[in-house]
Amino acid sequence: MLLHGIGQSWHTWRPVIPLLAREFDVIACDSPGFGDSSALPAQTPPTIGAYVDAFRALFADLGLDRPHVAGISMGGAIALELGRARAAASVQAFSPAGFWTPLERRFCQLSLRLVAQTPRAARPAVRALARTSAGRAVLFRQVFGYPARMTSADALIALAIAWHAPAFVPALAAFDCYDFTAGEQLRGVPVTVAWGVHDHVLPYRRQAPRARAMLPFARHVSLGTGHIPCFDDPAAVAEVIRGTALRWCSSLHEDASRGSASSTP
Repeated sequence: MLLHGIGQSWHTWRPVIPLLAREFDVIACDSPGFGDSSALPAQTPPTIGAYVDAFRALFADLGLDRPHVAGISMGGAIALELGRARAAASVQAFSPAGFWTPLERRFCQLSLRLVAQTPRAARPAVRALARTSAGRAVLFRQVFGYPARMTSADALIALAIAWHAPAFVPALAAFDCYDFTAGEQLRGVPVTVAWGVHDHVLPYRRQAPRARAMLPFARHVSLGTGHIPCFDDPAAVAEVIRGTALRWCSSLHEDASRGSASSTP
């Protein structure tokens, strides 16, 4: 199960999906209020906890028993919380939200809100920039390490999704209610935290060390990517996910082997 970040959709994972589909059944869906998914009920604020509940309900509807879950940014935080709830067999969190200071969180909220609230009058000019390699380098430098690697079609899709997501601004505001805590509760769940060294939204040099300190039993990986790694280096992203899932499979095999040995007369 692949979870996108705030202001994105399943399309974020498009370069990675065929690489994973060689070995796994892959589901990439739009979170409530993003892409083509309906928003959460009107009385439900779009908090990390609310999204965790929504995905647990989706797992039940689809008959999924603890899938492997990978998420980016807000999706990474949701993935970690699904792991905490023992609703995920393994977790791969790419630049997950929640390891911030109040000032860093505010920077994230303000900078991404500028994207969400791009004035309508300015949008044709922004689209025109997105059609050129140089324009993409300017527009997407904050979230991608190598924005020119995106196609113009992918860039235009990303802008359209961000501008038409009803949950974008409310979910940014709901970040006020979330900090990652109590990392020890994830012990026993195979967890990988991967951070792009060129992340300018949730800065690698400040937040990745906090993740290492709070999740010392997890695998920590540094990628040569930006905040959203899928277009920068899809092969590296796929390998991170594959590695964590296979660690889980290996642990099951070891447990089964120990059980067989202990039952031998």
